[in-house]
Amino acid sequence: MTNYCKEVDGKLQWIFDGEKLEIEPWGDNSLRVRAVPSGEIPNHSYALLKQKMKHKAVVDIGDHRATITNGILSASILYIDPKFSGRQKEVGQLTFYRDGKKILEEIGIGGRLKLKARNFKSLDGDYKLSMTFVSQPNEMLYGMGQYQDGLFDLKGSSRELAQRNTQASVPFYYSSLNYGFLWNNPAIGEVHFDKTRTQWTAEETDLLDYWITAGDSPKKILEQYSLVTGRVPQMPDYGMGLWQSRMRYYNQEQVIEVAEKYKELDIPVDVIIIDFFHWNKQGDYAFDPRFFPNPAKMTKILSDLGIKTMVSVWPQVDNQSKNFIEMRKRGLLVKNNQGIPIQMDFEGNVRFLDFTNPKAQKFLWQMLKKNYQDKGISMFWLDEAEPEYTVYDYRNYRYYKGNVMKVGNIYPMYYTKAVYDGYKSEGKDKIINLVRCAWAGSQRFGALVWSGDVRSDFISLQNQIVAGLQMGMSGIPWWTTDTGGFHGGDINSEDFRELLIRWFEFSTFSPVLRLHGERLPFEEVTAPDGSEVLHTGAPNELWSFGDKVLEILKKFVRLREDLRPYIKEVMNDAHNTGSPVMRTLFYEFPEDENTWGITDEYFFGKDLLVAPIVKKGSFARKVYLPKGCKWVLLNSGEYYKGGQSYEVEAPLGSIPIFTRVEKQNEFQFIGDNMKEPKDD
Repeated sequence: MTNYCKEVDGKLQWIFDGEKLEIEPWGDNSLRVRAVPSGEIPNHSYALLKQKMKHKAVVDIGDHRATITNGILSASILYIDPKFSGRQKEVGQLTFYRDGKKILEEIGIGGRLKLKARNFKSLDGDYKLSMTFVSQPNEMLYGMGQYQDGLFDLKGSSRELAQRNTQASVPFYYSSLNYGFLWNNPAIGEVHFDKTRTQWTAEETDLLDYWITAGDSPKKILEQYSLVTGRVPQMPDYGMGLWQSRMRYYNQEQVIEVAEKYKELDIPVDVIIIDFFHWNKQGDYAFDPRFFPNPAKMTKILSDLGIKTMVSVWPQVDNQSKNFIEMRKRGLLVKNNQGIPIQMDFEGNVRFLDFTNPKAQKFLWQMLKKNYQDKGISMFWLDEAEPEYTVYDYRNYRYYKGNVMKVGNIYPMYYTKAVYDGYKSEGKDKIINLVRCAWAGSQRFGALVWSGDVRSDFISLQNQIVAGLQMGMSGIPWWTTDTGGFHGGDINSEDFRELLIRWFEFSTFSPVLRLHGERLPFEEVTAPDGSEVLHTGAPNELWSFGDKVLEILKKFVRLREDLRPYIKEVMNDAHNTGSPVMRTLFYEFPEDENTWGITDEYFFGKDLLVAPIVKKGSFARKVYLPKGCKWVLLNSGEYYKGGQSYEVEAPLGSIPIFTRVEKQNEFQFIGDNMKEPKDD
């Protein structure tokens, strides 16, 4: 009866009625599961990197059950259920154990319900797949990328597996039962984390592919996950200070003036960003000479001031662009399955470059090197990375690697890879790409993901904390926001100025401090010939919001500068271990059950507990301090006992920051910098 299961090259293989299922060791304490309803298993890698195993997994095949064990994780196949004696019902049901304790299992047949855990429904050449597990109602789940609903524990929720502006689908979650699960499938779909079941669906696919790992802590899980999907590069020093941006600097005189004023005011700035439509037509991948006649001179001036220059890159290609015909001839653009091949209609009729095509990746880098890097541009901002179709009709688009329904979620990873590989070909190692979306594995290509075009309001600010924490728990440690929000911020509004200060306080203790937004009121722009071009937003520099705001923001820029040695340590930790920069409280204190539901506090690295003010008109807040140690409020030097909540004052321009008492001398400067600036 054991011929259903066998060991093949260190894997456990189960074959019945045409279905082939394979379980193989893939990293420490980890297993990869793949299955097809018939035929051979495709050799897709997707998010996973090939692993060299230190130890061989142990395979044990019994009369009714076969087991494969890799470290503390084991998977058991019940391939003949003895309860069905006489008929010997073949079920092929999988159950996973951590140190012998069950953590996850596939659903059984359900008696007369006749359920199927691995359910393939035939499509034209592929399948619609659903994968259903029995899950434990008391577990808590975190991760899955970035969504804007503020949900923290995902148990009882659903997630669309699709990329959109402000939504990054990264299909990895961490369970409080101390296992991690990656849905290694880039198809459009959904996941439902019901109380007693978890069901994944892929609308179009050719196989089932997932990876599971086990450990004794969140840190161990993230360490193992980041080993198999890749870790961020080392953060360059110029990524750790202030990044200045607005929608949009439309000529080189503006850029130079802003840089020189920062120097005049003695405010350190690491990066100045030139936003979209510094080009003539989308897809030109070059400065518009009417507004940027000498970009090499501009970048030289900024470089002499110690400032790096970043430019926005869009994947859109206007059918009036000088490159459009060449790209179309070479098959470098996303295809429509039907209808007119227009995929977005913002400022022109455009199609998207297809970065799943290696030739498109190389073409983009050739343009960026020739027209930007060779003129002194240091960094690239990869916008529209979902990509943002005017209509999210995923069935109507086709990539080089397949229909978007089948592989669509992987697009932002290949977009980032295109620039990362280009930099690597130039001998650069410390690579950082600001990008608006991500998938599992994007981090290994230097992805600094920002949260997209969120609104300028306090609800959005609250949601950013959870979004950043979930991205960290999804293996994406570099994350940032448009400080102040993108849409709706009027620079003359006192309400917006309050929001901006509170957001800036938060951003100072996030992976990258970046000021950006489409500020009101807009300013119309005309070309030298009198023709209208895309408008620009109101000024968005530190001095644009009045003297009081300027003094507060300067204080936090100085604080960020003082934090550089610490930030470098935190970034090295992300590079070496995969740890998030923004960390949930339970990441550092998993043994404290009170930390698992806190959504408005976090650790910045391992030593600083940050409690942002996220409500309008609030000048104090409750802060919970984890059990097991004593804490000091760096703002005041006061001592607090762990395991309790405290009301902490936070006037405008102050954010509660705590550290363990034994660490206080390392961060004494924070208390000094939190003092209100004196009038000149």
